[in-house]
Amino acid sequence: MVVSLGGTEMRRLDADIWLVSRGAALRYPHPGDPDERRRRFEEVYAANCGPILGYVLRRTDNPDDAADVVAETFLTAWRRLDCVPPGDQGRLWLYGVARHVLANHRRGERRRIAANNRFRAQLAAQYQPAEYTGELAEIAAAFRSLPEPDRELLALIGWEGLDHGQVAAVLGCSRNAVRIRLHRARRRFADAVASRQATPSPAPVHVTHGDYA
Repeated sequence: MVVSLGGTEMRRLDADIWLVSRGAALRYPHPGDPDERRRRFEEVYAANCGPILGYVLRRTDNPDDAADVVAETFLTAWRRLDCVPPGDQGRLWLYGVARHVLANHRRGERRRIAANNRFRAQLAAQYQPAEYTGELAEIAAAFRSLPEPDRELLALIGWEGLDHGQVAAVLGCSRNAVRIRLHRARRRFADAVASRQATPSPAPVHVTHGDYA
């Protein structure tokens, strides 16, 4: 006998998966002895984890996706434990749940990829890498030669326009630590600029995606 999920059950399952995937608590308590309920779930999990994992692994592209789908499947089983049939029929019920979770996962993945592609296309059309020559090229090269913590600190002050207290909140440190680090970063930046200016002018500096300028 094949166990299938009816329309009402499928709609409930959709709602359960959506809630569970966002860390929601159970919407209503289950009756009965909690210890007995836990024992039953442990039996269902022990008997079916391997087959469900294999089913999902053969239908996903990587172990991380498989782990997410299996977790959602068994969370739904816990949530609707009273609906899980006994014995082998329970495994078929779990296959149906896993199949539905996989379908939702694939739809979400397709939406994510489509959104990323649209955003990437917009950036490619709107963003042009900056190019510096002369003194600006020397300053840009000096800035890029600094350690990453110095660049980030100077960028938060100069580009984002944050004050010392706001920078402290972003970096997770005290205002006094920001003041000390900023003084040192500015000194290293000034030394780097002076060193660059003492050497022949470099070629134009191109600042690519994700780089500091």
